[in-house]
Amino acid sequence: MDELAAVIARDIPAGSFVNLGIGQPTRIADHLPADSGVVLHTENGMLNMGPKAEGDAIDPDLTNAGKVPVTELPGAAYFHHADSFAMMRGGHLDVCVLGAYQVAFDGDLANWHTGKPGDIPAVGGAMDLAIGAKEVYVMMTLFTRSGEPKLVPRCTYPLTGAGCVSRVYTDCGVFDVGPDGVRIRETYGVGAQELAERLGITLP
Repeated sequence: MDELAAVIARDIPAGSFVNLGIGQPTRIADHLPADSGVVLHTENGMLNMGPKAEGDAIDPDLTNAGKVPVTELPGAAYFHHADSFAMMRGGHLDVCVLGAYQVAFDGDLANWHTGKPGDIPAVGGAMDLAIGAKEVYVMMTLFTRSGEPKLVPRCTYPLTGAGCVSRVYTDCGVFDVGPDGVRIRETYGVGAQELAERLGITLP
């Protein structure tokens, strides 16, 4: 997933304020160019987060929202998590990158619960980010371990947000989604026609 993280890092507009969701999206921080001007925001109250901390750079008091040790960049600031959520809900983030169980062709997002008995819900700040960020990207595998698509005509898992996702980055390709449906931007190691057939979409 590091190669995909590098692709997303390249696509984030310079100077953006960005939140990276817990899990795979946190890897994007390690691939942002030093001169990108991108300011990373964390739900637990930090602006201008840097890449993941390694070795002697690890400070146990300095972590991202996923409890992964991180570094700070010049000008980093810290604040109460309530203020952090106010930034998210107030429309102050340009981009957020989230993981997902499912994304619908129209941009609906399901990433907090599978709906299965016994599974533990993980709401976190995903709902706030989904409605608060100006652009919502998703980073995920395109298929489940059993081969079922995670990019679907309609989400069958409980929704996090309706019509909020604009782009989906996967191990098989990148897709634009929204009111006009899904469009394949690029593919990795598989043809567009094969992907379209597996997903049940029509190529233009």
